[in-house]
Amino acid sequence: PVHAAYAGDPRFHFILLAENVGKRKAQIAAIRRSAGDLVLNVDSDTTLAPGVTTKLVMKMNDAEVGAAMGQLTASNRGDNWLTRLIDMEYWLACNEERAAQARFGAVMCCCGPCAMYRRSMLMTLLDKYETQLFRGKQSDFGEDRHLTILMLKAGFRTEYVPDAIAATVVPNRLRPYLRQQLRWARSTYRDTLLSLRILPGLDRYLTLDVIGQNLGPLLLALSVLTGLAQLVLTGLVPWWTVLTIASLTFIRCSVAAVCARQVRFLGFAAHTPINIFLLLPL
Repeated sequence: PVHAAYAGDPRFHFILLAENVGKRKAQIAAIRRSAGDLVLNVDSDTTLAPGVTTKLVMKMNDAEVGAAMGQLTASNRGDNWLTRLIDMEYWLACNEERAAQARFGAVMCCCGPCAMYRRSMLMTLLDKYETQLFRGKQSDFGEDRHLTILMLKAGFRTEYVPDAIAATVVPNRLRPYLRQQLRWARSTYRDTLLSLRILPGLDRYLTLDVIGQNLGPLLLALSVLTGLAQLVLTGLVPWWTVLTIASLTFIRCSVAAVCARQVRFLGFAAHTPINIFLLLPL
């Protein structure tokens, strides 16, 4: 339907590839045939709010900025309890994690649903982007994070624009959500190795942030395992482990509710059992 509606419009140029070769090669085909100073990447399930392009361009007016991303929300937030949790997860990822990283000049992953790049630098990075290998094969995941790392490695800043809002469709069933999170986790751990080379040139906060992102889940898993071991070996409930995790969850959700000025973020506590019993083992 999109092609039928816009193919005849002279303002648009459609590139139809012979077969579905994945997001990365589709991006590269479009970028190589583009002519503008800036490239805006928008996922096919994403709708941009009015003014998003203008707001991102204003951030890109700074020649030191190589990429900028907008704030993501769930367009199908009202579907069920899972989509509501994911919408809150996106808010936290954007307005805590990305906002903090941007404060120190380096958003570590400009998310694909809404990300703008400086084309002149993209053209020099495309060969590296296209030929990235993982376990001896060409990579077919983690495009957004890898492209951001390449931009940082080239010496540019990456930014977050909170009022450039993009609404994207999120999984409304648990199995697709877990598959998505597994892909993202693989990308995070893999590209952390690449980002270690650029961390010395960035603000020290970014080193702390990367260490926390990678060690945090492992320490949580260790806590859960030791608690379960205590229960199995001694028959005693590991109340200190339970109370500590519950307290940290309450504090995190309370801070988010205050920062967002929305009471609904107290309900994000329901994400903790999903994290502990599904995401961590996965």
